[in-house]
Amino acid sequence: MFKKRFTLTLIIFSSIFINLHSLSYDNFESTLSEIFDWAIDDNEGETAFRSLLIPFGGRSESMGEAYTGLADDISFLQYNAAASSVQGETQLSVFHNSWIADSKLDAIAYTTRFGHLGLGTYFSSFYLPFTEYNLFGERVASNYYSESFAGLNISYNFLAGYNFKGLALGANVKAGWRSMPDFTDNESDEILTNSGLEQSAFAALLDLGLMMQFNFLKYYSSRQPNVRIGLSAQNLGFTLTGFASDSGLKIDEGLSTIFAAGISLKPIKPLIIAFDFKQPVNFFNITTYLKPYFCFGAAFQFTKFASLLGGFEIKGGNPKISAGFEFEILKVRLNFNYSLDLTSSFNPLNKISISAKLLLGDRGRAEIDALVDEYYQQGLAHFSNREYEEAIRLWQEALKLNKRFDPAILGIETAQFRINMLQKMEDSIKL
Repeated sequence: MFKKRFTLTLIIFSSIFINLHSLSYDNFESTLSEIFDWAIDDNEGETAFRSLLIPFGGRSESMGEAYTGLADDISFLQYNAAASSVQGETQLSVFHNSWIADSKLDAIAYTTRFGHLGLGTYFSSFYLPFTEYNLFGERVASNYYSESFAGLNISYNFLAGYNFKGLALGANVKAGWRSMPDFTDNESDEILTNSGLEQSAFAALLDLGLMMQFNFLKYYSSRQPNVRIGLSAQNLGFTLTGFASDSGLKIDEGLSTIFAAGISLKPIKPLIIAFDFKQPVNFFNITTYLKPYFCFGAAFQFTKFASLLGGFEIKGGNPKISAGFEFEILKVRLNFNYSLDLTSSFNPLNKISISAKLLLGDRGRAEIDALVDEYYQQGLAHFSNREYEEAIRLWQEALKLNKRFDPAILGIETAQFRINMLQKMEDSIKL
């Protein structure tokens, strides 16, 4: 009986698969065009250094790049410069993103935090093979086209406390170089000296970021806030071209500038939901209107060391769907991401990215938090026994370690009020 049911089920699913596979791909294209026709942007692609729009990969890409309002790992360097001051741990990370047309993006990044001051740096390189053929199909030039960037990050989390987690502000200062290989002219197979240098370019850029963290409708115990809101301006700057030109250097290309707003919510302890709104701008031609795009992401932590992630990005006429798996072992966090990218073509583009993060500790912040909690709990015990002076002393010790630990501040105020009331009662009895 089981074999018959299994065979019948296999036949049914095989029929469904065959019918789906036999559907015209043109119909699929047409359906996608109708659904996302409103998102097609005729002015897209007019800016330089387009590799700035390619994610390093890993966690941020797994969540559909909905990361401006989350930025909870080193990928913040691409999305919100304010987030280095709220990172939990020092991180050293390497990324590899296998992109389209044999192109690759590799990056290495580092971030650390001293109290409420965050610092970070990274280097990334996007590259793809460059091959030139003559009219007879013979290869006459072969090299790599590349775009490389180096960046420094600094941020500070102001007014960080126990309830309100602070207002973080930060900036990235970046420099980039576009390397164009030398190529031949149209009449001979001879490579023109400095022909590639003339089309190469230098870019100077600035990112600005803001992030707020707080608790809202939080029904579980955790020091971490369950709501984050972020704002960022990415890739503000200019380019210089014409390094081998007789006319000298000039600014004649716009950069891929983006203004973004994002929010993330952790409604229950294992689940994170994130949303981003992004507005690209071409400052080189400010009258050119570029359509905004949207990103959605979610992460579900099903064990202490492993999570599943998914994302959806609507940019242009077609969507990008991402899925990732992240796990941690021996202080190394690995992420494997797969993206079905339809943002630039109706033909599905399968992309894979890998990231490895070495977690180097939190510079003793967890130990300090534990000691603050211990002082606070001991103070509560003395307060319950009406030993108010000792309770105040312990809570003051807690404030020496964390001057914005709101429960201790409130406890001291309450204990001092009790002491004053008792003193007034004694004074009135004496009178």
